[in-house]
Amino acid sequence: MGDEVERREFTRADRTRYRAKVRTGLDVLALMLTESRFEADQPMAGLEIELNLVDQDQEPAMRNAEALAAIADPQFQTELGRFNIEINVPPRQLAGRGLSSFEDSVRAALNHAQKRASEAGVGLAMVGILPTLAPEHATRDNLSENPRYSLLEEEIFAARGEDMEIDIDGTERLRMVSDTIMPEAACTSTQVHLQVSPDDFAGYWNAAQAIAGVQIAVGANSPYLFGHRLMAESRIPLFEQSTDTRSDELKAQGVRPRVWFGERWITSIFDLFEENTRYFPALLPICTDEDPVAVLDGGGVPKLEELRLHNGTVYRWNRPVYDIAGGVPHLRVENRVLPAGPTVVDTMANAAFFAGLVRALADADRPLWSAMSFQAARENFVAGYRHGIDAEVYWPGVGRVSVVELVLRKLLPLAEQGLRLWRVNGEETDRLLQVIERRCVRAANGATWQTAEVSGLEAAGRDRGAALRAMLARYLELMHSNEPVHTWEAPSG
Repeated sequence: MGDEVERREFTRADRTRYRAKVRTGLDVLALMLTESRFEADQPMAGLEIELNLVDQDQEPAMRNAEALAAIADPQFQTELGRFNIEINVPPRQLAGRGLSSFEDSVRAALNHAQKRASEAGVGLAMVGILPTLAPEHATRDNLSENPRYSLLEEEIFAARGEDMEIDIDGTERLRMVSDTIMPEAACTSTQVHLQVSPDDFAGYWNAAQAIAGVQIAVGANSPYLFGHRLMAESRIPLFEQSTDTRSDELKAQGVRPRVWFGERWITSIFDLFEENTRYFPALLPICTDEDPVAVLDGGGVPKLEELRLHNGTVYRWNRPVYDIAGGVPHLRVENRVLPAGPTVVDTMANAAFFAGLVRALADADRPLWSAMSFQAARENFVAGYRHGIDAEVYWPGVGRVSVVELVLRKLLPLAEQGLRLWRVNGEETDRLLQVIERRCVRAANGATWQTAEVSGLEAAGRDRGAALRAMLARYLELMHSNEPVHTWEAPSG
């Protein structure tokens, strides 16, 4: 999302040309899929983590440009808000000790970044929603300087034709109106990328959709937004609402939202790109001079930049990705449901659970989705973000079951099996999946820790704002310890 674009005005001719190029790109992608032109022999995995910046009082620090200059590491880049940055970890294989390699790389990069940023008076917070963020921080003035963000904001509001209403009804209720997309900046996530072959893509995507509700329930870490206690993973409904280009009338007509769970199981990655092209108008109709047909006919690899840009403005929770590395095209499933944090080891445990589980389900003789409706997967998704680790979900052959029982009885053995298929080192598998197991045994994750800590502080006489600041200060201490969240001590008084 942070790629640089030039500041400009878009004309009707721009939109017409862009639509034509997106459709041409879709045709070229279809041809490439039939000709099996994709790298699949040595699949790689990737990881992105979005971070918040805080000052010494645990308040958001609107200083990402200064922080990035101090960090001086190309792995880090801007995100939507001035209090956000993102780390893009170089891809690698999962086989052997690949997950430990990821973990070591992330810890080293974050330690370096924290040291350099702290010299500029800024701290890093790895959390789904920064608990001390307030509505006055989510203003247009706090958009990052990258022109892409202001262009996106203009196009989203032009499509809506009216201000945006945020209405989230959880333990408490939040209702507010915004004239900017900045509330979206509150959503800081972890994105796991898995490279897969064209033939295997549908199975991996369907599997990722089927487990999305369980992922969120086990990994929830975003219970507070703008001072309100909402849902275990409030980031999900916030992101859905803060980037919605539809007016109430368009919603009533059944127009699809740009932040989208989807509506059906797929048989090919082409299904997703085709739906994105058919259902969603352009937000950033920027065209290049590439003729993808000529490039392909000449034996080259087309960049398909218009198709990729359009795909990047449809925010599926499991997004299809076409990309090029070393001159060779490849396909990825980008899993976007997880929040950031609480620690690096928790992040890697979440990634291991996801990678192992989708591999096992995608390789199964009978696809899970042949016995599970897509609507059931969607309902599990909602239950997961609303109730977190206390959620109940539906699972084929089991029926209604608590998430913790499902994970302990069914899903952890499947995840272990999948990691064996990835050829992940056995000790590494045991170490990371044990983190998921202990979370479920203790019914504890980032969301439960945050809410218990704040409840304890409020019971001791602190108001909500003071309790959130104190909780965040303690959270950051424990985050830096890299001890998994299920081991964090009982709430303070």
